Amino acid sequence: MHHRNVSRTGDALGLTQPAVSAALGRLRDHLGDPLFVRVGNKMVPTARAEAIAGPVSAALNSLAAALGETAPFDPATATETFALRRADFFSMRLMPPLAGRLALEAPGVTLRFLDSARGDTLDLLEKGSIDLALEQPMEPPPWVSRTLLFPSPFVLVAARDHPAIDARGIAAGATLPLDLFCDLPHALRSTDGTMSGMTDTALAAQGRARRVALVLPHFEAILHAVSQSGMISVVLVQLVGGRTDELGLALYEPPLPIPTPKMQLYWHSRNDKAPPQVWLGQRVLEEVARLWGEDRVFDRPAAI
Repeated sequence: MHHRNVSRTGDALGLTQPAVSAALGRLRDHLGDPLFVRVGNKMVPTARAEAIAGPVSAALNSLAAALGETAPFDPATATETFALRRADFFSMRLMPPLAGRLALEAPGVTLRFLDSARGDTLDLLEKGSIDLALEQPMEPPPWVSRTLLFPSPFVLVAARDHPAIDARGIAAGATLPLDLFCDLPHALRSTDGTMSGMTDTALAAQGRARRVALVLPHFEAILHAVSQSGMISVVLVQLVGGRTDELGLALYEPPLPIPTPKMQLYWHSRNDKAPPQVWLGQRVLEEVARLWGEDRVFDRPAAI
């Protein structure tokens, strides 16, 4: 319709003249109309071709727009609602500063943070119920993308001036003896009431066990319970870093090696290049780096 010539049409499409002629033949058969008739050196459109040219052109333009480059994401005018999932550790430490930053950068955006006890991560990602999950390492299926947030070694927390620890003359930052570690009551964070974790696995490998005296579903509750009792707990160092004075806690080295989890950021691979999710993921990574980057100094004792 534009070139009125089979050869020039072929050049524009990157097709040979026979290929264009064959395609035109299929259209003629399908529509029951010649569509174009030769008049001298030109292919002149029939009335049928003239009638459908406008709608077909509009449809092709819509298709080109749909398959072309994705429109850029403008945080200043965005109104999306994003959902993230993980434990209260992230809701307490990451979300307040992240929300404060996004309130300035993207005032129309809404953030929802789902507790880790709600649903299965993979199921929520597959259904689109969450955009991002901040999780301990797992082996996800091929349709899940991920990137490292940070390694998170464990540290032992106890109330400052803990009587049993002070009686042994153990200074903050030192290693708690294994016998004392097993004798003291422990507080454990568990969302489903499970009475054991990675620490128990490490103890079992040495033929030892501890006594779990308290199980709570939230990390923040664990810290407060430890600070107000004779219990101890093994927690991620990022949970308590910079907060020992605030909580009245002291940090110690666990008496046995416990594998260091490497916290990951997960999302559905269908969003690998989706501008809103890419933008949010980048903001999360930037805020995590600001809070817990390798150059950050925790109040974890130098001996640890």
